[in-house]
Amino acid sequence: MARDWARLDEDDVRIRPGKGSRPRTRRRPAHEDAVSGFVVAVDRGRYTCLVDAPATSRSRAAAGTVRTVTAMRARELGRKSVVVGDRVGLVGDVSGRADTLARVVRVETRTSTLRRTADDTDPIERVIVANADRLAIVTALADPQPRPRMIDRCLVAAYDAGLDPLLCLTKADLATPDALLETYAPLGVPYVVTRKDEPSDDLRERLSGHATVLVGHSGVGKSTLVNALVPAAQRAVNEVNPVTGRGRHTSSSAIALELPAGGGWIIDTPGVRSFGLAHVEPADVLAAFPDLTDGAGECPRKCTHIQEDCALDEWVAGGHADASRLASLRRLLASRDADEL
Repeated sequence: MARDWARLDEDDVRIRPGKGSRPRTRRRPAHEDAVSGFVVAVDRGRYTCLVDAPATSRSRAAAGTVRTVTAMRARELGRKSVVVGDRVGLVGDVSGRADTLARVVRVETRTSTLRRTADDTDPIERVIVANADRLAIVTALADPQPRPRMIDRCLVAAYDAGLDPLLCLTKADLATPDALLETYAPLGVPYVVTRKDEPSDDLRERLSGHATVLVGHSGVGKSTLVNALVPAAQRAVNEVNPVTGRGRHTSSSAIALELPAGGGWIIDTPGVRSFGLAHVEPADVLAAFPDLTDGAGECPRKCTHIQEDCALDEWVAGGHADASRLASLRRLLASRDADEL
């Protein structure tokens, strides 16, 4: 029987689809079957995650079997960063067996982000840790000498991130902490003092039940403290260079470690020699000074609170706040523009 060719049109022509002919859609997969994971380490594009892990402020003992899964970032995440402390959704092989790889397809909403820039002129923010609730600023009282400007910058970063700061002063067997504590007394920042880098009962109690980030210069004793708090960590330690008086970098990447008793996590970070604050606005720092906040309402527009016509001077003169508090605020704000740490 002859075909009726007159009735055929282009819709009747069968075309073999090419490799790139898959119809595009803006709808991304929901990944409803993704399992929840907690990122404890990041290394060259590979993310070590605990699956069936609890929230960072709890012990995982109650969670039953927790397995370690290695994952890579899925393409649909785009440029969204994945950092230590993130709660993520994982698909693929989440068995945790050797030589398997899952995919991170979702990053849950963060409760906090500790950020820094490479320097004060760099507009690009880098998230260091997510979902922590406390920042422990580890500072040696000697060998190497304390650097108040670095402490100030870490305090600014803590206030910006909404983290509770904690001063952790090490090597009290080499020098007294009195002078340094006097400098920070007006801020009311809690502190602990340790000898020979051994964690005190006070430090253990303050860390219990929290997700705490440890930040400090190289050589201040962070890794030694971590090894004492979590013996299984086995973080590398090094001596301070006797010529330069500076420590050597011993931690190359951040890592979250669960405290063996009392619950909670500590997140050890690499030693830093700079802490850029280009992303922090004066208002973010002022928010940590509720006794000065109301007085700032009379300041000129976009006041830096360091300039001569700042209304906070009158606020303090009127007896609404202590002069030492204003001095501390201005010292922290000035640290944003300091090059030498």
